[in-house]
Amino acid sequence: MLQTALAALRAEIAALQPDHAVGRVASVEAGLVRLTGLSGKARLGDMLVLRRDGAAPLTGEVLQLSREHVTMLPDDPPTGVSLGQRVLLEKAGQIAPDDSWIGRIIDPFGKALDGEPILRGTVARDLRAAPPEPARRRPLGDRLETGTTVFNTLLPVVRGQRIGLFAGSGVGKTSLLGHLGRNMEADLVVFALIGERGRELREFVDTVLGPEGMRRSIVVAATSDRSPLVRRRCAWTAMAVAEHFRDMGRHVLFLADSVTRFAEAHREVSTAAGELPALRGFPASTAHQIMALCERAGPGVYGAGDITALFSVLVAGSDMDEPVADILRGVLDGHVVLDRQIAERGRYPAIDLLRSVSRSLPAAASEGENAMILRTRSLLGAYARSETMVKAGLYADGSDPDLDQALRVWGELDSFIAEKEPVSAKNSFDRLSLILRRATQGQTGVKPAQRAEGLRPAGQRRARTTPSAA
Repeated sequence: MLQTALAALRAEIAALQPDHAVGRVASVEAGLVRLTGLSGKARLGDMLVLRRDGAAPLTGEVLQLSREHVTMLPDDPPTGVSLGQRVLLEKAGQIAPDDSWIGRIIDPFGKALDGEPILRGTVARDLRAAPPEPARRRPLGDRLETGTTVFNTLLPVVRGQRIGLFAGSGVGKTSLLGHLGRNMEADLVVFALIGERGRELREFVDTVLGPEGMRRSIVVAATSDRSPLVRRRCAWTAMAVAEHFRDMGRHVLFLADSVTRFAEAHREVSTAAGELPALRGFPASTAHQIMALCERAGPGVYGAGDITALFSVLVAGSDMDEPVADILRGVLDGHVVLDRQIAERGRYPAIDLLRSVSRSLPAAASEGENAMILRTRSLLGAYARSETMVKAGLYADGSDPDLDQALRVWGELDSFIAEKEPVSAKNSFDRLSLILRRATQGQTGVKPAQRAEGLRPAGQRRARTTPSAA
């Protein structure tokens, strides 16, 4: 313990910058601060500290370079800035993770947000590191236990897989991420909470994740009131932390909420730098930024660990073709869609299985398990295609054998997808096998139209005569 503390102290001393290059404020234009005296020393991405008279220092980042000026994008509005004020040039952004960070909440600069002191690690990492060399990366690993029935069976997650979680606001996305953070098989979990509401941070840590989940987690947070520079940096910092532990040979679960806010923060920064919009208001560089972030996750090289990642996407109006969602679908190893209509009828997680895909299949399941997965999708698809007709009482029992089978077990399959009990994949497949076996057995004595009437929300059921098979 003493050696660890001394190593951390040496790292803090080594990180001190005894002297700084100094520039002066030359102009303030549209929220940008132009500086003189730093053109030969500053680099893109370097940090800047502007000393304001009678106010807290204003931090920012080098956004543009020219022979005459360095352009600073400040983290806060440049209120109180006057011409000639001094600006100090800091080193480029790095992070030095440490094992003592596990169980802590930090900001994108590695400072504690929970009020307790925090130690700096001995090795500094670049925030925007390159992904592992493609030719040296291992293939995807074994199937993981997730503590969620649907991910243990129908949408399996394997070690090193990268999945997108597509959802609108208020359909249970954060709760699902918290559940996976508590129960999914991993050595430790790194959360990137990008642009979350301030009041929700404490709620997420205390209630959604809970003490059990926090014992193996590191939460990197930048709330919605922070500047776009800080919100964008949040994703990079969290990924750098995950890479640190991956390179130590550990299996890291990386959960980002959300990539949409990361892309929006990048849009604000790029617009300030003069980049023109190209993708429905997003600059052309957005695609590269998202893909570069995602490629850093995944299987490590031989001898290192892996980063299994879930990237959430806020999909406005269920538009799966909006730019951020479209970019992610082409990069990731699967996508999970949460549907608002499913959430509104009270089933959580509100996963739309028919629109969700795990690209770890069929390799992640045995031949028999793959057959059960395909059969389940077939039954759910048969019900989805005829749901309106069934609920309207227009379907006659016996008209479609596939739909008859789907109606026998639809309620059980729907409940099966909603289960969050921490059972093993084997037990989950055993139960799924029993449900599918009942689909081919005789009628239960309840007509499809009667079952449809029972599915109606309370207050909407009506008296009617059920059409007979005759």
